[in-house]
Amino acid sequence: MAATPLKIGIVMDPISSIVPKKDSSFAMLLEAERRSAEIHYFEQRDLSMLSGNAVGRSRRLNVVDDHDAWFELGEPQEIELGELDAILMRKDPPFDMEYVYTTYILDRAKLAGALIVNDPQALRDMNEKVYTAWFPECTPLSLITRSMSAMKSFLADHGRIVVKPLHGMGGRSIFVVQKGDNNANVIFETLTDYGQRFAMAQQYIPEISLGDKRIILIDGEPVPHALARIPSGDDNRGNIVAGATTKGQDLSERDRLICEQVGPVLRDAGVLFAGIDVIGDFLTEVNVTSPTGIRELDRIFDLNIAGALFDAIENRLG
Repeated sequence: MAATPLKIGIVMDPISSIVPKKDSSFAMLLEAERRSAEIHYFEQRDLSMLSGNAVGRSRRLNVVDDHDAWFELGEPQEIELGELDAILMRKDPPFDMEYVYTTYILDRAKLAGALIVNDPQALRDMNEKVYTAWFPECTPLSLITRSMSAMKSFLADHGRIVVKPLHGMGGRSIFVVQKGDNNANVIFETLTDYGQRFAMAQQYIPEISLGDKRIILIDGEPVPHALARIPSGDDNRGNIVAGATTKGQDLSERDRLICEQVGPVLRDAGVLFAGIDVIGDFLTEVNVTSPTGIRELDRIFDLNIAGALFDAIENRLG
């Protein structure tokens, strides 16, 4: 426990719109409340910068694990973000220029003394799809391209592939395409906007039927259990919002080997909380913006993942 209560900021989507029993940001807030932290709540619109100084229109926040009335907000007040001990950046994608501008403000808060979770530079650098390219020994064969003909060739070579946009989340616009599929051309046209946008193609991994495993890393170390998200019978996507069911399981030896490759790189880049996705034996995504899975894993395995995160925050703060 910290010697004195922490002053914690959180930047997130409207707290009134969350589903508390599923929300990882809410799990973090509950842990902050348990530690008697002083919690300052912000939405993106509440942040600004004046002569290089990061400031925010804060509202003091209290939370309780009640699915009918889970929060209370105080009156707004202007504060300097650098006065906070740590700021949790939990705004969901889309990762657009507004998101990037927000990270610039958080950069200035970092320079003024606040620990940003996760580091603003890492948030800009680590696109969840593209960043897997930094670990090619862990990933399925992948292609990032604007070229529709390159995607056609990739499909011809591998017979069955997964194609997806680089900016999506929650399984949006992910397609499984097989050789001979008459919809392939229109899918490639749509994802690349007729060659104007980059998109990703990956070899299809049959083990998706066993689940898309979410593994949480805290300061580079994996939680010892994964949340397998198993596609429904009428969908290929291992995403809860797309109808996947969930199952907890222990990490496999291969899962641990992937974490040994990825974890130290994330830790050294200032990523205290990440969610990597593994299908079969392959890393498919590295999520550092607002990864989920805390509440499900906590319930299944009687864990306190947010507690481990706050221990890591306190260790970083010294």
